[in-house]
Amino acid sequence: MNILVCITHVPDTTSRIAFTNDNTEFDKNGVQFIIGPYDDYALARAVELKEQHGGKITVINVGEAETEPTIRKALAIGADEAVRVNAFPSDSYFVANQIAAVARQGEYDLILMGRESIDFNGGMVHGMVGEMLGLPSFSPVMQLDIEGTTANITREIEGGKEKLQVSLPFVAGCQEPIAEWKIPNMRGIMSARTKPLNVVEPTDATVHSELSSYELPPAKGEVKMIDADNVEELVNLLKNEAKVI
Repeated sequence: MNILVCITHVPDTTSRIAFTNDNTEFDKNGVQFIIGPYDDYALARAVELKEQHGGKITVINVGEAETEPTIRKALAIGADEAVRVNAFPSDSYFVANQIAAVARQGEYDLILMGRESIDFNGGMVHGMVGEMLGLPSFSPVMQLDIEGTTANITREIEGGKEKLQVSLPFVAGCQEPIAEWKIPNMRGIMSARTKPLNVVEPTDATVHSELSSYELPPAKGEVKMIDADNVEELVNLLKNEAKVI
């Protein structure tokens, strides 16, 4: 089985976020970057499928040289080789176009990625990649099992879950509990240093959106403590001050 896993290079969820240049640029100083958590689920499931069925895992990232430590971590977890498209990930369409261009050069049975990145949370790339390649796309996929050339998947829908059977190949945007995150062991870390990481230049692709500015969420306000027995005051504050009822 030949699997392509798309990974993002995102700030750790515990990082303190700040912006520079009049809120037009993300301040990377002191920020630890990681594999996108949803991409981590996709990669973990790919490793499990490889262990069950054999084959090869290729990870792809659209990013500049600073993303290579993140890519090496994916290789340490269990990917066999990596591709870095040497470009800043300008927007979802641009990223999807780069992934599709690489995917066309390989005969991939399965293209996995997270349901969304945790920096911009667009949740659009898997659908765009599927459309560009003429493949079905499913998200968010919570369970994925392969039997021959058929996959049984479970995805989350509004108010419930949907079970589907689909023929390979296809694109899936993954989320928990599709697999348990995997922590690279020492052997994996050492072997990752020698696994191939191929850098390719981007294809021409139109960027349909551009960033104008960033904005932090408003600071949390003061908390008012209400006596548990004073229901009348609580209702009054919720109605007239918070205006939520």
